[in-house]
Amino acid sequence: MPINASNEPGGHARIRLGMVGGGQGAFIGAVHRIAARIDDQFELVAGALASDPVRAKASAKELGIADDRAYGSFEEMATAEAARADGIEAVSIVTPNHMHSPVAKTFLEAGIHVICDKPLTTTVAEAEELVALVKKSGKVFVVTHNYTGYPMVRQARAMVANGDLGEIRLVHAEYLQDWLTERLEASSHKQAAWRTDPARSGAGGCIGDIGTHAYNLACFVTGLELDELLAQLSTFVEGRRLDDDVQILLKWKGGAKGMLWASQVAVGNENGLTLRVYGSKGGLEWAQENPNHLWFTPYGRPKQLLTRGGAGALGEAGRVTRVPSGHPEGYLEGFATIYAEAARAIRAARAGGRPDPEVTFPTVEDGLAGVKFIDAAVKSSARKGAWVRMT
Repeated sequence: MPINASNEPGGHARIRLGMVGGGQGAFIGAVHRIAARIDDQFELVAGALASDPVRAKASAKELGIADDRAYGSFEEMATAEAARADGIEAVSIVTPNHMHSPVAKTFLEAGIHVICDKPLTTTVAEAEELVALVKKSGKVFVVTHNYTGYPMVRQARAMVANGDLGEIRLVHAEYLQDWLTERLEASSHKQAAWRTDPARSGAGGCIGDIGTHAYNLACFVTGLELDELLAQLSTFVEGRRLDDDVQILLKWKGGAKGMLWASQVAVGNENGLTLRVYGSKGGLEWAQENPNHLWFTPYGRPKQLLTRGGAGALGEAGRVTRVPSGHPEGYLEGFATIYAEAARAIRAARAGGRPDPEVTFPTVEDGLAGVKFIDAAVKSSARKGAWVRMT
């Protein structure tokens, strides 16, 4: 079960949290705020919630943030909070992609831990700069690849590590949606507008928005590193400036092969993130839309359905399980697990130490790997499907 703050080194008091982005009209900011409070580990006390100062302060007022901690810019917030005795200990960055790097850099330099939405940055150079800065600062840096927080994803990771699948041979990931089947960005749809804008989203559209989730999930569960890829990024909707469909062949270090398909124009799909992993001794299948189930097939034996909190559940899944078996647990709780793990790391830092080895969350290095994946896919597609090695 998720930890209680009073049991942790440096515990008791909630972690003082600030947020950049996530104000009026935003989607992901509310998700982060809910997730941060599910395990009662954080208290939102400050914010620079929009790029427009007037809207930023109006958004803060709606959330009950005190007037003197409702900031018109993230720079003002970082300076003011770093100078306060009761200043924020961590900041949650929920802006469009192009702002992740400057915001994260500013708060790291102010001595504040960072929880950042994905992708980490829009360029490899920016991501490498953040990795170096995190090492220099010693601060906790968490990338919110929320699907790594699902109990049965933790179960799958543990089973692979335990050797239940034998030597991994095949890794296939899909993330299918249909919400951009029409040119939604031409209307007043805020989410579609920035996610299809190269200036705010970066060089990748679908590949950066959801393809990175599928890639991160595959890496997290298998523990494999990607060697090279061959990608075809397509734009089916006329007038769209970034890809809306991605098809990639994968070669993993060690010899495993795989495929990744991500699409936001696959009509009939809502949030079809799936992962299939096959080894010399068995296979695993997991689907986000039915997240409490994990199919395991030992070679030569009947397929087994493993359930969250049910018979066969491992400790790695149990420690991030909140409700009894048979009750739905998924998206918000997955985010909450990332925040709970971040809380354990931050509380350990309060006490001058490191969290227990069981604490697991996507790091700044994982974020860099995701940005390199996007970069390699864009380069491969531009070269008409040439194999590109990960660097």
